[in-house]
Amino acid sequence: MTEAGEGRVGGEAETLDDRSRRPDWFHRGHPVFFPLAGFFTGMVAVIVVPGLYAAIIKWVAGYKRVEELFPFVLLMFVVPIGLLVPQHTRRFGRYMLLGMVATVLVVVGVGATVVWFLLNKDA
Repeated sequence: MTEAGEGRVGGEAETLDDRSRRPDWFHRGHPVFFPLAGFFTGMVAVIVVPGLYAAIIKWVAGYKRVEELFPFVLLMFVVPIGLLVPQHTRRFGRYMLLGMVATVLVVVGVGATVVWFLLNKDA
């Protein structure tokens, strides 16, 4: 980026375009773009992929087959692990895996707390 006023004659004021121009790194080069995108991609993957997988298998093969094939949904964890291999996708893959694991831990923790609370309330 050039310094303000460089290439200007006399005391020319900077134009509106110069003042409102975003930095070159604003979108994809921003330091938090890949961590946020990876984390939320992991969250969405954990929430959407199992339900979509079960719905498609049930539609194609029936309910009994879904019960047999549902454990294969854990293969979705291969995607972020595979992203850890190449250097240029490593950061995104690391945060995607973090988002997936954090979402699973939160869902399991909240579910266990609710079950514990309901069982203790009735006792």
